[in-house]
Amino acid sequence: MADNMILERLEGVKIRFDEVGQLLSDPDVMSDVKRFVKLNKEYKNLEPLIEAYDKFSNILSNISDAREILNKEKEEEMREMAKMELDELEAQVTPMEEEIKLLLLPADPEDDKNAVLEIRAGTGGDEASIFAGDLYRMYTKFCENKGWKMEVTHFNEGTSGGYKEIVINVSGNGVYGVMKYESGVHRVQRVPQTETQGRVHTSAATVAVLPEADEFDVELKTEDIKRDEYCSSGPGGQSVNTTYSAIRLTHLPSGIVVTCQDQKSKLKNLDKAMKELKTRLYNLEYQKYMAEISLKRKTMVSSGDRSAKIRTYNWPQGRVTDHRINLTMYNLSAIIDGDIGEIIDKLQLAENSERLKEAAI
Repeated sequence: MADNMILERLEGVKIRFDEVGQLLSDPDVMSDVKRFVKLNKEYKNLEPLIEAYDKFSNILSNISDAREILNKEKEEEMREMAKMELDELEAQVTPMEEEIKLLLLPADPEDDKNAVLEIRAGTGGDEASIFAGDLYRMYTKFCENKGWKMEVTHFNEGTSGGYKEIVINVSGNGVYGVMKYESGVHRVQRVPQTETQGRVHTSAATVAVLPEADEFDVELKTEDIKRDEYCSSGPGGQSVNTTYSAIRLTHLPSGIVVTCQDQKSKLKNLDKAMKELKTRLYNLEYQKYMAEISLKRKTMVSSGDRSAKIRTYNWPQGRVTDHRINLTMYNLSAIIDGDIGEIIDKLQLAENSERLKEAAI
């Protein structure tokens, strides 16, 4: 029976859960910060499965008791009560099995991390920059509704508004696991502000979402980093523009360059720039992993392929189409105002379906 197979899997998880719990109280483990952090994260990730295990075991046990009453009890009232309870319990089994199957899927260890969000204007000139600004405002409102914190680390404004590029650190609970679905090319179809004959133009902006590297993910050598200091540009007041507080870091082995200018403090800008550099180096390896699994999963929505057209925003029709799952919605104004939760939910559902097929749980 499927429920017995699932119980066996969960019993194995329970053994590991207890083992990790004991290790976390081991003085040797507690003195090894890197190992302790890793085990503590694993323990927290296993907790939902243990809760599901207890709930599922209880349901199956109560089903067994109800069946036993039906087999042995002769009093009609007791049999009727047992039958009603059995019907209610059996109706919970399949949904519970599906929930557990999803929980049993190996979690992407990056999903719990904060993220670096990059938005860059693509083809379309000024209109592409304006659209990049629209996407930035869309994500700002979405993140605000999620209770996440956003910090702009670098930006380059467009000549007619919006941004040629803007880089934001997003921190909160499970940011990357949600925002990773936004990586790719976003296309806009509308009449630009500069268009005098009312023709619809197509422009694009590229979005990249990177999981922020943890403290232990990347080890940087001082001799591999070239540091430059310069005056910040853009909003911020006279003190920002006249103080050498902006930081540019160049990682010599890889050629990766990051800049940070949003803080008046040189140390704060340096700290943010170092975090972003670690994230970019970490992502060189992470993207190789994403490319490998995207080959196996046709509907992989977080493949990291930033050249893939993922979504079209059509202003004349008020339409948004996500090309990865052939989803079309006619509430563009709400979506561009930050209401992208339903799209992300459907993308997660599609990916989970593919992962279940792969795992054959």
